[in-house]
Amino acid sequence: MAKKTVVDIMKKKAAGEKIIMLTAYEFIFASLLSSCGVDMILVGDSLASIFAGHENTLPATVDEMIYHTKAVVKGAGDSMVITDMPFMSYHIDLSDAKRNAGRVIKETGAQAVKLEGGGELVLDVIAGLTQIGIPVVAHLGLTPQTIHQMGGYKGQGRGDAAQKLLDDAKRVQDAGAFSLLLECVPVELAKEVTK
Repeated sequence: MAKKTVVDIMKKKAAGEKIIMLTAYEFIFASLLSSCGVDMILVGDSLASIFAGHENTLPATVDEMIYHTKAVVKGAGDSMVITDMPFMSYHIDLSDAKRNAGRVIKETGAQAVKLEGGGELVLDVIAGLTQIGIPVVAHLGLTPQTIHQMGGYKGQGRGDAAQKLLDDAKRVQDAGAFSLLLECVPVELAKEVTK
């Protein structure tokens, strides 16, 4: 059975169909999600909290993401697998980001990586990764890798921050992200971004 691809996801979006993405960290749950018709399975850096009991996602490492993603890929059936790039794995420079993302894709069989934020550094990384053939899912709103800067796990995109989130969504799309994960933003703002 053929894996779902970026092209398949884009066709669903163009047709106005719902796209289902859920998170898994291991083989059995990935198998269950795939059997239910999930389009995309995200291997989240939240595994730092879920599996290791850390207070937040920051301790997740590239090696841990690779280990869990390998297991998910084996169980994912035709679902597309996306792997979170953990904190500081793409923040130093573009060369470091390419090396880490390339390693994740090559060693796991995942079809895409996910990056948090919409600042200039992240935009450069999105463009750089897509130029070498690594599809990118962008992540805006509540971005757990910036938890200390945000002051905790709080809803985002309210008031004046709504326009910035809209602008960032356009910028990550223009940089080459094929998909956008929105977390903890108002429903009306999410609808506007989706348009």
